[in-house]
Amino acid sequence: MYICVMIENKDTAKKTAELLLQIKAIKLEPNKSFNWASGWKSPIYCDNRTTLSFPKIRTFLRQEIAKLVIEKYGKPDVIAGVATGAIAIGVLVAEELGVPFIYVRPKAKKHGRQNQIEGFLESGSNVVVIEDLISTGKSSLNAVKVLNETSATVKGIIAIFTYGFDIADENFEKANVELTTLSNYDALLEQASDTNYISKKDLATLNSWRKNPSEWNQ
Repeated sequence: MYICVMIENKDTAKKTAELLLQIKAIKLEPNKSFNWASGWKSPIYCDNRTTLSFPKIRTFLRQEIAKLVIEKYGKPDVIAGVATGAIAIGVLVAEELGVPFIYVRPKAKKHGRQNQIEGFLESGSNVVVIEDLISTGKSSLNAVKVLNETSATVKGIIAIFTYGFDIADENFEKANVELTTLSNYDALLEQASDTNYISKKDLATLNSWRKNPSEWNQ
């Protein structure tokens, strides 16, 4: 049965949003626009790899994700990161839990052993997938598909942040995969508004973008 638990804890969601804004891992530019690789224009840009440069923040994320893993699934056999953005945070979570780590490439390598899964994965292992960011969910679900083809049992996906797009909900529902995130777009806007990081006008712009991101143009 599909369950999409966008945030497990509101306080954690707002704290995560606060930290991501603080170090500009998430940038909000309502009066400008970022160009995504997909071609979408956006007033927000998220690069959670920035957190790796801040020891206290990466420790917070590592501990909170590890806690979620245990609360929801118990101790897994393996943690899997989705290449490339979630490799580092996945390693940190695996280290926190004391379990093996693997990562999944978008496609198999064209040389050497032509691996798509890097690391040792025993058949039938219980795996929790770690992601840094959820947009449409396609790369995350591709990793789940690859892992399932090895006879691993994917318990679910835990990510740092999601934009909360309808298309992502639809994709996870169709794949029957559970998603949990530390924070999401709603918590981000609430935190940014509460701390006067953005104005009411900015808030309206940011809300309108999320309703139709593929057609938005500042």
